[in-house]
Amino acid sequence: MRIIRYTDTVYADEIRRLNRRAEASDAVREVVSTVIRDVRERGDAALIELTKKFDGAELAADALRVSEEELTRSLENLQPTVRLALEASQRNVTAFAHQSLRKDWHLINEQGAEVGEVFHAFDRVGIYVPGGTAPLVSTVMMTVAIAAAAGCPEIVVCTPCGKDGTVNSNLLAALKLAGATEVYRIGGAQAIAAMAFGTKTIKPVAKLFGPGNSYVVEAKRQCFGVASIDLLPGPSEVMVLADRSANPAFIAADLLAQAEHGKDSGVAFITNDETLLSAVLNEIESQGAKLSRQQMVRDVLEKECVLILVPNLEEGVELVNDYAPEHLSLITAREHNLLPLIRTAGAIFLGDFSPVAVGDFLAGPSHTLPTGGSGKSFPGITADMFQRRTSVVRLSREACAKSEPHVRVFSGIEGLDAHGASVAIRVSGK
Repeated sequence: MRIIRYTDTVYADEIRRLNRRAEASDAVREVVSTVIRDVRERGDAALIELTKKFDGAELAADALRVSEEELTRSLENLQPTVRLALEASQRNVTAFAHQSLRKDWHLINEQGAEVGEVFHAFDRVGIYVPGGTAPLVSTVMMTVAIAAAAGCPEIVVCTPCGKDGTVNSNLLAALKLAGATEVYRIGGAQAIAAMAFGTKTIKPVAKLFGPGNSYVVEAKRQCFGVASIDLLPGPSEVMVLADRSANPAFIAADLLAQAEHGKDSGVAFITNDETLLSAVLNEIESQGAKLSRQQMVRDVLEKECVLILVPNLEEGVELVNDYAPEHLSLITAREHNLLPLIRTAGAIFLGDFSPVAVGDFLAGPSHTLPTGGSGKSFPGITADMFQRRTSVVRLSREACAKSEPHVRVFSGIEGLDAHGASVAIRVSGK
């Protein structure tokens, strides 16, 4: 763990590094570009070869898609307690999503024209669900269930398989329960390319959603334009900003929970209180010794964890906005003063009794959030991202006549005579 104090001579340089922008390395960009080109040119054959190369699984083209029978069987065999938890999450996510959906509207403008917007769910969306060290059934609820709540008729999911070609049965059950209509056992940048450009087996989608590693995120970036994308959610991260009113045991528990995600996870703690800093360090040591993933947690804490002592919480807020954390835990007696100043966090958890894990699994808002500093430009997934907006305009003869003088001016400035004439002919009748 790195500990940075405002009294350190290197403090300013260390803090400057926290001002991040989401950007892939040249090496990642090159690998992803090669993968995308391969999938575009060779389709299913490339998917089969890349799955063997990166996941160690040998698949035939007709095995790329998970069958409906396998999905149904996984749901039927789901343990009752697991199903109850998944259904509770789904209900909360669905309720939150319904509140977030945009509704059609219209108004009459100054010239009497009726203008408005209508919203339709995307016909076909693609969602990436990471594999890695854990079957992320929660990510299914935080993406697929939202797409279903938005009314998307075709919800395509790609997720990596194991070396034996199988996908975790709990994950498959969650996908079936949440409303996935197609599931493919493909991971990595190749899955993103397949959903964006299409292959013989996988029809292309209109928009891509979901988190992933740096290669998946870069693939979404490179496929933007061919398909729309939600945001750039990479490896998970948490930042805690707290004062002496906070419980150090709770802070340490949240930091350890984040480190449990493993490689490249971001873990940061900011406080203006030296006593709290020391207490959190002690709690990390004592609680960490009891965890099942001790080595993974220790690796993350050693490489990716930073604890920062600031002179005041206002400076701590500035660091939060520079870092743009995926998850921010704000625990302070001055919450009402500081909360309005935080502008770039993906999600904010307020007070001692709001653990990030509840947001990860159950609360309702999607846990698929911007990472790597991309929170400066992107929000987390919301239900309206699954909707396509269309503007609608209707003019009566009178509204057209009232609009004509202004259109004539615009068309004259821009040298677009036909634009002006297309309105004038309706007004003059000639």
